[in-house]
Amino acid sequence: MILGVKELLKLVKERKIVENLSERELKNPEGAGFDFRLGEIYEISGKGFLGIDERETPKTKLLAKYEPKKKQNFIFEPGKYYLMKTIEEVNLPENILCLLRQRSTLHRSGIMIFTGNVSPGYQGVLTFGIVNLGPCDIKIELGARVVHAMFHEVKGETNLYRGQWQGGRVSTGKKEKQI
Repeated sequence: MILGVKELLKLVKERKIVENLSERELKNPEGAGFDFRLGEIYEISGKGFLGIDERETPKTKLLAKYEPKKKQNFIFEPGKYYLMKTIEEVNLPENILCLLRQRSTLHRSGIMIFTGNVSPGYQGVLTFGIVNLGPCDIKIELGARVVHAMFHEVKGETNLYRGQWQGGRVSTGKKEKQI
């Protein structure tokens, strides 16, 4: 079952399932969830590896970071892939899963955000892939709403997130053993 905004706002107040929500989302969220905003943008370089027991992600370099009360734009060039972090942080209890979808203005502009699910027990900001698949530069203001988060109730027993991405780190930094 997808949780409605009235229930979500109650959980934000009582359990802090989402922190750093914009004023808009706290007062008048749209649909059946919250919109999350573009907080940081990273460039990736080098090489990566994903094995059965080990992994290493490409190196990352911070290109832009949201600063409240400061208007900043970032230009997404055609064909370039970036990583992005949200401003919002989630703190999911054992009975809630979060699924994310990009806002439609982005795909209408040629931008694709690669999202996934956020498992029960995850705490931290979220990192996604973002690429301009269109033919022209697209300018996005840092702090703009880019993904819609929907929260689902999980019935029955779950296993909490125990991965190494807890807390919102962007890359591995070096080869590491997977949990």
